[in-house]
Amino acid sequence: MQITIIGVLTCCGFDTTAQSKHSFPVPIPKGDTTAYRPNDSEDPNKETDLIDVVESVVKKHYHKRVDTNEQKTTKLHLSAVPAAGYTLQTGFAALIAANAVFYTAAEPAEKESAITTNLTYSQYKQILFPMQSTIWTKDNKYNITTDWRYLKYPSLTYGLGMNTSLDDGYTIDYSALKFHQTLSRKVTDALYLGVGYDFDYFWNIKEVDPPATAQTDFQKYGLSKTELASGITLNFLYDKRPNPINPDKGAFANIIYRPNFTFLGSDNNWSSLVFDLRKYFKFPGSSRNVLAFWNYDWLTVAGKPPYLLLPNTGSDPYSNTGRGYIQGRYRDQNMIYFEGEYRFVISHNGLFGGVIFANAQSFSSTTNFTTIAPGYGAGLRIKLNKFSKTNLGVDYGIGIGGSRGFFVNLGEVF
Repeated sequence: MQITIIGVLTCCGFDTTAQSKHSFPVPIPKGDTTAYRPNDSEDPNKETDLIDVVESVVKKHYHKRVDTNEQKTTKLHLSAVPAAGYTLQTGFAALIAANAVFYTAAEPAEKESAITTNLTYSQYKQILFPMQSTIWTKDNKYNITTDWRYLKYPSLTYGLGMNTSLDDGYTIDYSALKFHQTLSRKVTDALYLGVGYDFDYFWNIKEVDPPATAQTDFQKYGLSKTELASGITLNFLYDKRPNPINPDKGAFANIIYRPNFTFLGSDNNWSSLVFDLRKYFKFPGSSRNVLAFWNYDWLTVAGKPPYLLLPNTGSDPYSNTGRGYIQGRYRDQNMIYFEGEYRFVISHNGLFGGVIFANAQSFSSTTNFTTIAPGYGAGLRIKLNKFSKTNLGVDYGIGIGGSRGFFVNLGEVF
């Protein structure tokens, strides 16, 4: 469900500086003092980004932007901008995005807090209204993460398991409310432990154009007009990436255990476990090129999750798993996913870069994963903000069975 903003960021005078836990990237107010500053030998002042290019064209007396390295302040930065986006699942989409960025303390090590929202209407008559926030308290002692969304979301499903084809796809229409809230406490500089509450409610669920000749997997699994899941979460977060927007080294691990209970309002008792593991290397070591690896596993530990909350292609928080396949292409109770990507510099000034990638996904109702769906492709990177190292990514991915398409992202895929 990721809608990636394209086309209006630089001409509206906005930079993007930080990636928080949300599925709808939005612009952050222009201001180099709020951007990430590399702690290695690379000097962003010597690079060129898309904002430099646009300003050199539209401004009569243009001076190349430099990082003034001013101290952080608690000043609130607000922005709102119309934009456009594209995914295979939504088609083209128009949206209005708003954003607030601030620091809760003016300390050098203070992490940036952000509140983001947008209202989206897509080519396929989908309505998306999320509100996400990541708030850091003083000295980064606590992190408060919010993910609230309303969706009116007709979208495709292809059934359960790996033995399906693109011809099996048909539309499920539904509305949904999502309320996810997490409070985490710092254990070390890189390690946070947290607890949260997740509520997901789906209503007006209906199959629009199911095949008439056979019972669908949704019907066999248990089709109903509503689905409700309510549970607590236990969270483990480890993040040693110097820059989470465009990592060039370090490691990341996020483990979430979610038990759902009927006494909290859930339709039934069930639990899931998610592993999100990433590792980054400079390769060769003296270059700006990066070799990155990603493992994303979503397992049903016990019980029977709602059909619309089953692990599926593109079901990670940023809707990025499975380049080469449409969101929801595969779905079942358990998912394992691996991806590798090589990111390389094309132009010496940093404006253009490229990637090549390969991935593999497998879904099963048990932990016996016998069939793998591979994907691969390549893409172009255009530097939007040299200080935050934020890229606009345009990839072309190829899967099996005729699955293929363009994938546009603000920031790296992982």
